[in-house]
Amino acid sequence: GNMLNINALHSIIFQALNNVNDERRPEEQIEIGLDTRLFGSDAVLDSLSLVSVIVDVEASVSEASGRDVVLTDDRAMSQDVSPFSNVNSLTVYILSLLSEVN
Repeated sequence: GNMLNINALHSIIFQALNNVNDERRPEEQIEIGLDTRLFGSDAVLDSLSLVSVIVDVEASVSEASGRDVVLTDDRAMSQDVSPFSNVNSLTVYILSLLSEVN
């Protein structure tokens, strides 16, 4: 069974963002919420930080779900709206991946 619900995914993503904040100076802390912009023109993360968040989230989701979850394949990149736009869109995207039977 897939025990990952929307709240669990939010926690995983928030934790990954907290890990980024741990590496930053106090004045560089990013505000963490469902609409935190991860990617795009007004993103709070640089590309390096985004990659570390994605790797973190992939690992945590894969471990928690017992499935190999990949967030950075062609499919993610070809979505009309980037799954990485914000925390909410990333959550929705992961849920859609987990809902697929494979």
